[in-house]
Amino acid sequence: MRLTTLVTPLAALALALPLQAPQAQAPTKGWRAEFLAVMAAAEEKYVKLAEATPQEKFNWRPAPGVRSVAEVFLHVAGANYGLVGRLGAAPPAGVDLANLEKSTTDKAAIIKHIKDGFAAFRAAVVAFPEGEAEKMVPLFGGQQVTARHFLTFIADHNGEHLGQSIAYARTNGIVPPWSM
Repeated sequence: MRLTTLVTPLAALALALPLQAPQAQAPTKGWRAEFLAVMAAAEEKYVKLAEATPQEKFNWRPAPGVRSVAEVFLHVAGANYGLVGRLGAAPPAGVDLANLEKSTTDKAAIIKHIKDGFAAFRAAVVAFPEGEAEKMVPLFGGQQVTARHFLTFIADHNGEHLGQSIAYARTNGIVPPWSM
């Protein structure tokens, strides 16, 4: 058998296989692991609440000029997408952060954005070095905080809007699925 007879099919097979970058392992202890556990719990609640909300309620808002149900969910997704840059990661390509909040009221699309936003932030945290908890990162208005403080801010932001979403749901007769 000629070498080119064997090499050519093997080369073609190698070129046909998708290249995947090695995935960083999620930490199981330390400040990042603690944060990721909080984020996983928040994500689960956001997804369950969005799934429990009827499609026709995604346009509901408590008053003119206040975010609708859809806009709150998309605001959280947008923050999770957009703030990864503080940890040195790039926001996902193709997400229009400036217009995301008002981009859709479609339930399935919103749930996908919630999941994708949390996934983007999770990946940024996993990739961020454990030993850099004290690294200074920008918050807002020129303020610098430690990376650990920044993650606390994100957890607080997610909690604030989860509470808002729960209030919206209960006002509309929707019981959060985890509280049944």
